[in-house]
Amino acid sequence: MLKENRGEVLHGILLIVLFSLSAFYIADFEWVKSLSLSPLIVGIILGMLYANSLRNKIPETWVPGFKFCTKQVLRTGIVLYGFRLTFSQVLEIGSSAILYDLIIICGTLLIGILLGKAIGLDRDTTLLTSTGSAICGAAAVLGAEPVVRSESHKTAIAVSTVVIFGTLSMFLYPLMYRSGLLDALTPTQVAIYTGGTLHEVAHVAGAGNAMDPTDALGIAGPATITKMIRVIMLAPVLIVMAFFLRNSNTAGTKTKITVPWFAFGFILIILFNTLLQQFDFLPQDFLASALYGKGSWMEKFDTFLLTMAMTALGADTSIDKFKKAGAKPFYLAFGLYIWLVGGGYLLVTWLA
Repeated sequence: MLKENRGEVLHGILLIVLFSLSAFYIADFEWVKSLSLSPLIVGIILGMLYANSLRNKIPETWVPGFKFCTKQVLRTGIVLYGFRLTFSQVLEIGSSAILYDLIIICGTLLIGILLGKAIGLDRDTTLLTSTGSAICGAAAVLGAEPVVRSESHKTAIAVSTVVIFGTLSMFLYPLMYRSGLLDALTPTQVAIYTGGTLHEVAHVAGAGNAMDPTDALGIAGPATITKMIRVIMLAPVLIVMAFFLRNSNTAGTKTKITVPWFAFGFILIILFNTLLQQFDFLPQDFLASALYGKGSWMEKFDTFLLTMAMTALGADTSIDKFKKAGAKPFYLAFGLYIWLVGGGYLLVTWLA
């Protein structure tokens, strides 16, 4: 980066920071909380509002600052996301949840790729939408973006689809539970079904708490753990994806594999976090509040970084680009949604 351009790049970054702070403020409203809309989602909405209103008022020389947020800031946020997870969480729920998550992820990716080809959707949007539906919604889309190397507006479109259908599920699953449609399942099966098929971690938490507010039935907690197992699988999925994308579709020749080093960093942070909690001689109360506890400083900082990335993506997404993409991304997301809700139910009963 040239010295004379650093100031303008910094202006772009600071603008994204201001939007992200606003996203945190808005996400703290009670009515926003009731919809389980995280600062990430609020951030991309603010970014898109800016892209379709004031974008022409801002110098184009600020755009590299936006790109910095969608690349370097994003990858840092994905790595630090590992502080929310431990490998011991996998052991708490058992092998059935691991197998269920593995089948759901592989099935969603396979169906997504086949369905994307069938409807003529471009490869990048197909992979991003399928990854988001298969693993952990917006965070997975953001994680896959550097591997797929897609255009920013395609990433924003993929995020939009998984957020829409994930939010729908957050209300649908408690409704199915209360109406008796899930009576054939045990509480553990309901938990695995919920955690294994809903898109976002926030969606799982919202649906689980709606069905089992005190976790007395063993639904809310195991559902979140099942979801965390899916999140852990993000890293190996990105590595495998990078391997298969080594072939250039345009030239038809093999190119150098794009190694998602941030995925390895993600795994190392999970390992470090797991070991950190095993050392009894360390001040666990302080570490929990600083690094790995719910609401810790690290979690807030990481959420802010991811919010910056989402906001920057939204700032590069105009309505014209959505119109150009057409309805196909939503057709794909809907097809995957049917598989997750219907196929996920049949799968959990089959594994019982």
